[in-house]
Amino acid sequence: MDITALPSLSDFYEGADQWREVLSLLPVLVLLEVVLSADNAVALAAIARSGNAPERERLSLNIGITLALVLRIGLIVVAQWVLQHPWVQLVAAVYLMWLVFDHFWQRNHKEAEIESDDQDIKKMPRGLVKTVVLLAFTDLAFSIDSVAAAVAISDQVILIVTGAIIGIVALRFTSGLFIRWLDEYPRLETAGFLAVAFVALRLILHVVLPFLNQPDWLTLIVVLVFFSWGLSIKKTETMIDPPHAG
Repeated sequence: MDITALPSLSDFYEGADQWREVLSLLPVLVLLEVVLSADNAVALAAIARSGNAPERERLSLNIGITLALVLRIGLIVVAQWVLQHPWVQLVAAVYLMWLVFDHFWQRNHKEAEIESDDQDIKKMPRGLVKTVVLLAFTDLAFSIDSVAAAVAISDQVILIVTGAIIGIVALRFTSGLFIRWLDEYPRLETAGFLAVAFVALRLILHVVLPFLNQPDWLTLIVVLVFFSWGLSIKKTETMIDPPHAG
């Protein structure tokens, strides 16, 4: 999700035609971006985390999210074209659903391997280039609907680009935070991908049934419920760092 997808703030946006007025909204934009990008951040954290090396994770996040910013700005430029071709949003929704199915299939496959072989199975880390591309296009899929909605609400490119930059900065920090939390909260990754699935289904309904009213506050509540459940259980210290035998 993205702050610019909230039509309830459109009255503020329409009056923000000067930098002073835009800057006065930045604290609100930052706060809402952090909350609304949680599902996106968990998906990106899970993709970056597959390398299991902190330096590699930071490098892939930095490069991938920088590329994502370039793609978001490019999307803003062609947003009117996206509005005229709803199938682009449908492709984005299908991609997000593929991410969800691939995540749960990979997890179940790994659990089955561990049960059948009592050895320490180490997964080969995904290549840096592939990780960066996945990060950038995953963010793009999340952004298609929200950027199109923002352009439909307002033609103020400065405000839309400002929102995109704030979103990317917030996403970088929340993704890094979620990488650490994924090791501490066993339910968080599942909660994040359930939220991704919900956003994808919402986008499909928007394309197939455009007349159906989908209030943004409902999406926000559903996502908050998922993440409240995901953060409800934390691993104990003994689970994270078991004592060594004498």
